[in-house]
Amino acid sequence: MGTREARRVSEMRVVGVLAVDDATPGGASGPNESGRHPVVLLQESAGRRCLQIWIGLAEAEAIALEQQGRLPDRPLTHVLIADVVSALGRALERVEITEVRGGTFFADLVFDGGLRVSARPSDSIAIALHAVVPIHANEDVLTEAGVVVEDDEASEESGRGSGSGSSSAAPADEEEVDRFRAFLDNVSPEDFGRGG
Repeated sequence: MGTREARRVSEMRVVGVLAVDDATPGGASGPNESGRHPVVLLQESAGRRCLQIWIGLAEAEAIALEQQGRLPDRPLTHVLIADVVSALGRALERVEITEVRGGTFFADLVFDGGLRVSARPSDSIAIALHAVVPIHANEDVLTEAGVVVEDDEASEESGRGSGSGSSSAAPADEEEVDRFRAFLDNVSPEDFGRGG
């Protein structure tokens, strides 16, 4: 349980949830038969590497709702989990994307006292957004599955101010999502690991 503590990690921020073309052989597969699949984009808070993690439709909705600050009257699963953790007197300290194996990402919920619970990254990200805790990715994951985003508009963006990493949707965040969409148009799914 404690062997992962010594690994180097980078803090990540959620850029957003996008739908990308599914390039699996034979066409569309999975819950969205249109050939598009939701992915969550994470970017280093202090860097230019990003991770694209393929996720399910329900998890995509949960993450998007958290980013928009809109939640239904009845708690979604990630809210319920955060409420149960709090009711049991524990504190979630962070989420850590721990490894990528065969294109599938793995994550841990890291609680007070060093307790770790394995969880899907998509669920972990939604919980982290709700609990307002940091999301980290191990250096090994970023080395294997991270892609450096070339920011041709860096000088323009720095003049206008960029998002501070908060989860509220601001015009700067929308511009950043547009840049990521343009970036995704120029890469193939094979450039990223799959699974969430």
